[in-house]
Amino acid sequence: MFDPRDLKDIQELGIDQAQVMAQIQVFEQGVPALDILRPATIGDGIMDCSMDQWRHWARIFEQQSKALEVVKFVPASGAATRMFGFLFDFLNSFDPNQQRLSTYLTQPENQAIAQFYHNLKEFPFVDLIRQKIRQLYPEFKTWTKEKRFYTMVSVLVQEHGLNFGRLPKGLIPFHRYKKNIRTAFEEQLYEGAFYAATNDEVYTHFTFSPEHLEGFKDEFSQIKSRLERHTKKNYHISYSFQKDRTKTIAVDLENKPFRDDQGRLVFRPSGHGALIENLNEVKADIVFIKNIDNVIIQEQVPEMALYKKGLAGILLDYQSQIHEYLKALSSRPESVSMDALTTFLWKSFGLRTPPKSPEDAFELLYRPLRVCGVVANTGAPGGGPFWIQDEHQIVNLQILEGAQFDQSNSRHRDIFSQATHFNPVDLVCGLRDHEGKPYDLMNYRDQRMSFIAHKTHQGKPLKALEMPGLWNGAMAKWHTVFVAVPIETFNPVKIVNDLLAKAHRPLI
Repeated sequence: MFDPRDLKDIQELGIDQAQVMAQIQVFEQGVPALDILRPATIGDGIMDCSMDQWRHWARIFEQQSKALEVVKFVPASGAATRMFGFLFDFLNSFDPNQQRLSTYLTQPENQAIAQFYHNLKEFPFVDLIRQKIRQLYPEFKTWTKEKRFYTMVSVLVQEHGLNFGRLPKGLIPFHRYKKNIRTAFEEQLYEGAFYAATNDEVYTHFTFSPEHLEGFKDEFSQIKSRLERHTKKNYHISYSFQKDRTKTIAVDLENKPFRDDQGRLVFRPSGHGALIENLNEVKADIVFIKNIDNVIIQEQVPEMALYKKGLAGILLDYQSQIHEYLKALSSRPESVSMDALTTFLWKSFGLRTPPKSPEDAFELLYRPLRVCGVVANTGAPGGGPFWIQDEHQIVNLQILEGAQFDQSNSRHRDIFSQATHFNPVDLVCGLRDHEGKPYDLMNYRDQRMSFIAHKTHQGKPLKALEMPGLWNGAMAKWHTVFVAVPIETFNPVKIVNDLLAKAHRPLI
């Protein structure tokens, strides 16, 4: 199947032929269907806390955090192309020399661009657009309204202007304050001071794309002193890239290796699940995980931070119980009540199958722990908390994406439609065991949760294999606790118009 050049390409990625053959086998056999039982709900897999309880859990974290290594982990490699997608559509479909803008904006299919137009002055980057236009087009003010707006959009997203359409989302200005504007990158660093700081040190790890690294480095050098002055904290950033060895081979529609126009094998990034390798290299006791685009204005950060610290306090409480059991099972297994341990596993993680022996109990307990904030379902696309039964007939909690449901299966459709909560990517993770040693996170994945996606390359259709998602199959064999958090803690910016929401409008 592979010639010498193929084998050289495979070797240069850091993988071997057997791995590639195993990937092709997944395409041929398909991804096994999951045994999904029901959605997790309040009282059945999701904790609900009163405000007093949130304060209690936050105090626990505050008291213990000074002795812990804490890191914030932010996946930040995504480009902002989709954020400005409807603006690119406008540039392709509107002719400023032939069409009336007022007519175009009233058409129902153009509501997004109409909202953008009518609120243009409210966006944090509007002054940057104006400055660039003054540089490029001195005669701008003499143009028609149609040509002026078309040019403003073009300057915003295209390469000759600000080029926001190709920047990483983390470097897009999100918020405008009296003295400065802040990118999503800066806001992530700022808020880290309120919940991820230990002894006045803030450590944040970002996963970048290599081509964006210099941009982030430049940004950090410009904002570091301002952040430290404002928060009275010292900032440290580290970064990593998605590894080449996590790429997967593409196949054609007949499951044969896909080749490009030069006859070379095509390997594709395998999705954010590949970042489990990056997370595995982070040295910390506690890791907060949050997407780069989920930020809020600084006035709201202290309130949001209470829930972050509360989730970490819950994690420390569960983790201390797990560690006590593991220590006892290691040194004095006869002292452990199997009935009490069975009750703990059931009440904490929904594991109803009692361990058969101390060795079995140790194996059940010995795994990393994650506490996941979940918000009330708003109909947004993405994953949510569900109960499943694994290949060993063990019932457990998982975050599942819509793509993991068989839409041809009426039972799956019903379960998915009954979901009450959504995964906003608000995770706190415990990465070290009872002896302080790091877990090898690669041992706790479930490859059954891979995805097969249909894509194109050079105009030809292909099938791509995405590894289990970072908070889906890549963490499938972790201990999982779901906790309901207020919807106000979830403010992602998926399209540029989301910046018009209250959570992104500072009081200037």
